Amino acid sequence: MAAIFLFLLLCAFSTATAQQKHSNISLGSSLSPTTNSSWLSRSGRFAFGFYPQGNGFSIGVWFTGTSKQTVVVWTANRDDPPVSSDASLLLTSDGGLILQPTQGRNKSIADIPQFASSASMLDSGNFVIYNSSWVIIWQSFDFPTNTMLPGQYLSAGKQLFSSVSETDHSTGKFRLKMQNDGNLVLYPIETPDIAQYAYWASDTGNIGDNTSLHLDNNGLLYLLNNNGSNIKNLTDGGLSTEGAIYRMRIDADGIFRLYSYSLGRNGSWSIKSSSPNDACVPKGICGVNGYCTLINEKSACNCLPGFDFIDQGQQSLGCRRNFSEDGCKNKNEKIKYAIYTLESTIWEDDAYSILSYTTKEDCREACLGDCNCEAVLFKDTECRKQKLPVRYGRTQSSDSTTAFVKVGITIAGGSGNYTPAATTTRVVARESKKEPRMNFLIISVAFATCAFIVLTISGVLINRRRVWAYKNLSDQGNVGLTEDVSLRSFTYGELEKVALASRKWWVGEFPGQFLKGSYQMGRQLSQSRGSKTCFGIMLLEIICCRKSVDNDAIKDEVVLADWVCDCFEAGQLDKDEVVLADWVCDCFEAGQLDKLIDEEVDKRKLERMVKVGLWCIQDEPSLRPSIEVLLMLEGTVGIPVPPSPTSFLSSI
Repeated sequence: MAAIFLFLLLCAFSTATAQQKHSNISLGSSLSPTTNSSWLSRSGRFAFGFYPQGNGFSIGVWFTGTSKQTVVVWTANRDDPPVSSDASLLLTSDGGLILQPTQGRNKSIADIPQFASSASMLDSGNFVIYNSSWVIIWQSFDFPTNTMLPGQYLSAGKQLFSSVSETDHSTGKFRLKMQNDGNLVLYPIETPDIAQYAYWASDTGNIGDNTSLHLDNNGLLYLLNNNGSNIKNLTDGGLSTEGAIYRMRIDADGIFRLYSYSLGRNGSWSIKSSSPNDACVPKGICGVNGYCTLINEKSACNCLPGFDFIDQGQQSLGCRRNFSEDGCKNKNEKIKYAIYTLESTIWEDDAYSILSYTTKEDCREACLGDCNCEAVLFKDTECRKQKLPVRYGRTQSSDSTTAFVKVGITIAGGSGNYTPAATTTRVVARESKKEPRMNFLIISVAFATCAFIVLTISGVLINRRRVWAYKNLSDQGNVGLTEDVSLRSFTYGELEKVALASRKWWVGEFPGQFLKGSYQMGRQLSQSRGSKTCFGIMLLEIICCRKSVDNDAIKDEVVLADWVCDCFEAGQLDKDEVVLADWVCDCFEAGQLDKLIDEEVDKRKLERMVKVGLWCIQDEPSLRPSIEVLLMLEGTVGIPVPPSPTSFLSSI
């Protein structure tokens, strides 16, 4: 009997000890940014809760050892906007970790697979949630953001993303990926996993499947294969474990570094290793039309001649032209240009024409006399003509490449260390001989114009077919024709009978009236617009590489008049309620045209195309331009800021 009692006592003591060691956060506990803002680890070294971000607060884990700067090691929902000071975080009685803003819906911080009973902030920097058996059912270590701590690992297929800056912890411009082939690779964000875009790699590809990246307490960063064998050390390791903490982070500049912190009274973080060693190697560090130079082993961004920073405070956004380039492409106009020289400067080579010249001067003159040439790279008798924008630019002293950039001489400028060539100016006229490669935009517009001619003719035929189809329905006794042969509202079930809900018909409109269709949530579509509107919609489709008709939605008997998306409410509208025209208009008015496309382009050309598209879809017919849209696209005619077109859905 005494033995049984002793056994039960030991069990109770073990449970109490485990609870005291692992859990200090019970169900029903809550945090707020201004009062009880965090849950500390047992030693007080790490904290989980609200930390200042911009004009509000974000939720994450941070190191508390230094008061100079909050060293955040993990962030929840990092791309969500900061919350206000009256928000709260709650470990609910049903085992959920919920953010409760004062306005809007509650948001889950952790996707917990089963019922939770408690949580804990561990001294390792890992925030964990337990079930009733003290088994970890969720942990922040499984969802790294930009940092790894000792005991944490990055499994195959996972990646770390840099932050925007030291103070903005949302997703930045670079990523570190542990690839399935065993290679650890650094890429710019939003690029495919191919060698062309990589700027650093561990060179461990095809060594072993399911390779993972690990960090030990002594600062050793290494790769293990699926058998647990070490295939490569990325740092030397062997550093002191007494009174020191290590962390690895991919920084905002695209370099991943190993940091060490001394736990003494005046402790501070220091860099132990970094990869790559060259701060200008990360691709895209200076944005489009910018280039990187090394100054005291630190990166410095410059703009190409004739360009200025889009935002001096965020130079990684790139540069935009500070002069008008349209004159060269107007066959009736001449303009002076200068050629500026950048020695030992390279960028991503996307030449549209490759010529052979023995001297730099010949190559420079070839670009100066070519209306389509905006820049050129010369190396070893090879002259490679380029069009803007350029990206991944940098200076490299070991490279003999010379870059020439053509600039309108009246406003030649920009930032950077460049000099004009010896004989720089010329009056450039449009050449009668066309380049082998035509501008993609002109091809697209020409195709769109031809397509509208076909659509207009087809529209007349389809209109007649609709009248026949309407009469066919009338013969069934459930509808009738009005005096002006207009169509009543149909359900898509009825339209399907006469093939009027085909996935191939254009839901902009053809000349004249078009169908009123039942729209989801009891709404109706009714709009009469001309072929200029269709031209505008098609132009916006070309710009955004998106359709204004979602074919997948039609299977649910829902037709999209356009594709609307509110740039500021992203993710809050259903896909079937998103209209292209309104999305483009919102982005234009907010100065956020970069959200329209996934690649880096010339901002001024993009703005010009968007303006033309928005003018063409104006509700007032007299406001829509005629053939002058082509002149607008060429830049011959100035384009005023268009008014906001009425949403297709605003009249629904």
